[in-house]
Amino acid sequence: MLRITERSDGGRTALALEGRLAGPWVDELARAWDTLLARHAGAVAVCLEGVTFIDAGGKALLRRMHEQGASFVASGCMTTAILDDIAQGKH
Repeated sequence: MLRITERSDGGRTALALEGRLAGPWVDELARAWDTLLARHAGAVAVCLEGVTFIDAGGKALLRRMHEQGASFVASGCMTTAILDDIAQGKH
């Protein structure tokens, strides 16, 4: 399960994710992200501190989100390592 919480404050929007970014939940986040981009032009911060697992599809989606301007907040070795790979352009 993945919980997606959107918060807006002025020109800033944040998405907080909690749970597993894997399987069907990757598609759910992709839909939420695409909807957000369609109606919001400002910066988007994505909090991954509540994410417990990311599969290959989740990593690919985070890479796309990064390329489309998302900034990330994360904790934990796994999530931080995945974001480091994305920032360095590693697959």
